[in-house]
Amino acid sequence: MRAVLISTYELGRQPFGLASPAAWLRQAGWDVECVDLSKEPLRGDIVRSAALVAFHLPMHTATRLAAPVIAKVRQLNPASRLCAYGLYAPLNAEWLRSIGVDEVLGGEFEEDLTAIARSIVSGPRDWPEPLVSGRIPRLHFLVPDRRGLPSLDRYATLQMPDGSRRVVGSTEASRGCRHLCRHCPVVPVYEGQFRVVAADVVLADVDAQVAAGAQHITFGDPDFFNGPTHAMRIVDALHAAHPTVTYDVTIKVEHLLQHRDLLVRLHDTGCLFVTSAVESVDDVALARLDKGHTRSDFIEAVSLCRAADVTLVPTFVAFHPWLTLAGYCDLLDTIERLDLVDRVAPIQLAIRLLIPQGSKVMTLDDVRAVVEGFDPVTLTYRWLHPDPRVDALQREIAALVGVRVASDRSAVFDEISALAHERAGLTRPPASPALARTRVPYLSEPWYCCAEPNPEEVMLV
Repeated sequence: MRAVLISTYELGRQPFGLASPAAWLRQAGWDVECVDLSKEPLRGDIVRSAALVAFHLPMHTATRLAAPVIAKVRQLNPASRLCAYGLYAPLNAEWLRSIGVDEVLGGEFEEDLTAIARSIVSGPRDWPEPLVSGRIPRLHFLVPDRRGLPSLDRYATLQMPDGSRRVVGSTEASRGCRHLCRHCPVVPVYEGQFRVVAADVVLADVDAQVAAGAQHITFGDPDFFNGPTHAMRIVDALHAAHPTVTYDVTIKVEHLLQHRDLLVRLHDTGCLFVTSAVESVDDVALARLDKGHTRSDFIEAVSLCRAADVTLVPTFVAFHPWLTLAGYCDLLDTIERLDLVDRVAPIQLAIRLLIPQGSKVMTLDDVRAVVEGFDPVTLTYRWLHPDPRVDALQREIAALVGVRVASDRSAVFDEISALAHERAGLTRPPASPALARTRVPYLSEPWYCCAEPNPEEVMLV
C-alpha cells in the first residue's frame, strides 16, 4: 500500500514533519512517498496510486498553501484517505473537513497516522479519536527516515559573516511547551505540556544528516530549554561526535535568564545563535501576550548572551493592538541602541499579530474589541488597529520589505526607521559614532510564520 506525505512549507528546512511519520509508516510495511512542494511538484501518478495522503501543517503559511493541493488530490483520487496533521491541523479542523480532509491529527501524530494506515488495510477504524486538547500522548519516537526528500543543499543555508555558506540540517529534541503565551499556536494544542524525543533518536538523526552533508543543525523545538538537562545532554554529545558542526536553538527570554549558567556551554558546544521570541519591548504588550518577561529582562538577556559570545536573534510581533507610532519607533531605537540591527531579519519589523482559530488572545476584551470577525479565506480573525495610522505604517513597511528581500539588513533597517520616525513626527536619534554594527551568522530563510502566502506558488502537475 502506498502513502504520500506532503509538505507545502517548513521554513526552508528539509521537512522533519515528513521524515518522522515516514519512518513509522515504512516500519508498518507501507511504501511511502515524501513530497516537499516548496522544492518539487506533486505528480498525479503518485496521488492516483495512494491509499493514504497526509498533509503536514506545522504553521499558518503551510495550511493556507495546502488548500488548493487538498482539492487537487481529492479530484485526482476520490477514494484515498486524506489526513492533516501538525499544530495547525486541529486549529482548523472544521475548515479542513469542509474541503475534503477525512482525519485531523494534532501535535503527536505518528502513532495515530500509523493506526489510520493499518485500518485502511484491516477494515473499519479501530483507534480512539485523536486528541485535539487534553492529555498529550507520550510516544516512543523512531529515527526519522529522510529517504526520498530533496537533498539538504537545496534548502536554506547558513550565511557566515565571512561570506561563506554552510549546509543546514534540522531536527527536534522536544515538542510542545511548558508555557502559555497567549498568541502562540502551540498553546491551544499542547496546553502547557511538552514531550521529549529520546536523545539517541535525535543524535541518530543528526548523524544521518551530517553524513548527508549537513554542517549546521537547527533545532526546531518551540523552546530548547523546556528540558535543559535533556537539551544539554544532546548538544554535548553532538559536539563530541561532530566537533566542527555548529547549531542554533530557540529559547525564551525567561529561560535565558533562568539558565544563564548554561550559555557558555552552548557556545562551547558550537551554538552560533539563539532565536528568542521577544515579540515587543513594551511591557503592556508583553503582559497582554503573557510572555513571562519584561523589557528589562530582554535587555539583560542581550547582555548575558553577548558575554557568553552567543548571538541572540530576537523575533517580534511588531504590530499589535497596543502599539503606538511612538512605541514602534521605540522598538526600532532599542534594536539599534542594543546593536541588534543585523540580528533582526527585516520581515520581523513588518509582522502583524496573527490570530488563528483557537488563539488565546481572543480571551482578551481589548482584542475582541478590535476584531472584525473570522475570515475563512485567510483562516484568521481580522482586526483593525484603533489608530488607522498604525495599520497604514504596517502596510508601508511590509511593502518596503517585500521589494528589499535580498538587500543589506542595515540598509533596510535605516529605511524603515526613517519612514517610521517621519510618520510618527519624531526625530530619529543619531547613531552613536562608536557603534559598528556587528555582522552575525544567519539563516538565508528568516524565522517567521505570519506572512500571507500566495497559493499559486505551490507546484502541481
